[in-house]
Amino acid sequence: MADKRIEREKQTVTAMISLYCQGVHGADGLCRECAELEEYALKRLMKCPFEAAKPACSKCTVHCYQPAMREKIKQVMRYSGPRMVYRHPLMALAHIIDGRRSS
Repeated sequence: MADKRIEREKQTVTAMISLYCQGVHGADGLCRECAELEEYALKRLMKCPFEAAKPACSKCTVHCYQPAMREKIKQVMRYSGPRMVYRHPLMALAHIIDGRRSS
């Protein structure tokens, strides 16, 4: 179960960063800054101490992101969140359910 949840989170954050980079930076792939953010986010997910019981990052009591990276991922999520509903509706729905489940 933990592996499925973390894997889904990894796919979601990767999709969100990709949408952000394409829309804001105009890149076909990921620019260096977004690639670094993606690598950082994936490392943080792999080291999450909560595993299957992982809450949504915004509701987590343990903030594992450095402040600068937390601001970057917030920007990405603000931009990509609404767009995920149209571009990746099933991922967006799973992300919303996960966020509500952990509250």
